[in-house]
Amino acid sequence: MAYAHSITLTRPLTPQVSLWSVLTKAHAIFRQRHQLRKLDDRLLADIGVTRAEALQEVERAPWDILDISQK
Repeated sequence: MAYAHSITLTRPLTPQVSLWSVLTKAHAIFRQRHQLRKLDDRLLADIGVTRAEALQEVERAPWDILDISQK
């Protein structure tokens, strides 16, 4: 399963991508991963995700969070 926010920071921050926006997005993704961990198998099935896929996403490295070209 591919995730939209799977590209690490490889370019310097630009004026369009502030440190605050990166930190805000990182915190949101952290919260989403935490909530994903808490879903039971029935709820995961409802969103089309297996337990293995959910755990793979939850266990991703904290810095592996976003593509800075997206706003």
